[in-house]
Amino acid sequence: MDFSFTEEQLAAVEAARAVFSGVAPDAVPSPALTHGAVAEDFDRALWRKLADSDLLSLALAGTHGGAGLDPIALCLVLREAGKVLARVPLLETYAAGLAVQTHGSEALRARLLPAAGSGGIVLTVASNGRTGHDGAELAVQARHQDQGNAAADGSQWLLDGVQTAVPWAQQADHVLVPAHTTEGRPVIAVVPRVHEGVTLAEQVSTSGERFAEITLDGVRIPADDVITADGAWEWLRNVLATGTCALALGLGEAVLGMTSAYASKREQFGHPIATFQAVAVQSADRYIDLRAMEATLWQAAWRLSTGTSGALPLTGDVAVAKIWAAEGVRRVVQTAQHLHGGFGADTDYALHRYHAWAKQLELSLGPAAAHEEVLGDLIAAHPLG
Repeated sequence: MDFSFTEEQLAAVEAARAVFSGVAPDAVPSPALTHGAVAEDFDRALWRKLADSDLLSLALAGTHGGAGLDPIALCLVLREAGKVLARVPLLETYAAGLAVQTHGSEALRARLLPAAGSGGIVLTVASNGRTGHDGAELAVQARHQDQGNAAADGSQWLLDGVQTAVPWAQQADHVLVPAHTTEGRPVIAVVPRVHEGVTLAEQVSTSGERFAEITLDGVRIPADDVITADGAWEWLRNVLATGTCALALGLGEAVLGMTSAYASKREQFGHPIATFQAVAVQSADRYIDLRAMEATLWQAAWRLSTGTSGALPLTGDVAVAKIWAAEGVRRVVQTAQHLHGGFGADTDYALHRYHAWAKQLELSLGPAAAHEEVLGDLIAAHPLG
């Protein structure tokens, strides 16, 4: 396993840093504290800069106008996005595009991917946050959660059901909706946001951003727009979870940097508080958290990019990364709030926004406990040693 990055991956990082350098995470107060303060739309100007820098098409094949890079490159860009709390549907569009490219029909790829890579359309994914490491288990959960019941109807598919907590749904052009057939087989339907039988209801995420509940009532989708490949939904969930870990890592690194800068200049008893042993030990512990988050992230991204086999299926490494990301980012922001004292609760300071986003990332696609359960099931099914 080689964790050094290629020239192309490093070039993507530099391009991302240049684009995100002008983003101010505290430009808009968090709606978690000031309801309605966040703009109705995402940052369209930033989205256009990402497209103009070819960062939206990184993982797309050359035939679709992309650079053909792997998920590691995507995670490197997402890490930079997490540092500034970039309000763009980057992870969702990346993951949806990869799913369509890897498992979708040729007609679907030709119609969606060039437009997604150029920033012309926005894609998102409807995930209910449940974990599940095989299609059958996920389909049962989907049925119980009324996530969507798909039934073949000639050359079309008929979709009925409800999916909650869909990010960027109001702005997306297409939503990838996981569903199950009457036989319990998982599929992914690519559903236009504006379509007969599709309705959206407003929801608010933990971070205060807009989510939506999507109701599908007799929605008819062409067969070419339904991904039926075995393992496609599990693979897409792994991409989403790994990308979430990258966002959490970037966020945690930014917060530790803020905390270090504050502790170095905040004085008590004539000395910077960074020189106090208790403060130094807490900061060191959070640095260790970030290093563990980083190592487990790149392990998962490497497995995802190369398809390399391991002691456990890919989902096992993704679960380990998500456990560390969820627990680590929570500890980082909690320590930051503690060491900042009352200043950390000031809504004119960006830390409160990082705290809200950290909680959202901690819970996205399942908290640490849910992934520990998945990991335990995998170990039981694949004994180690």
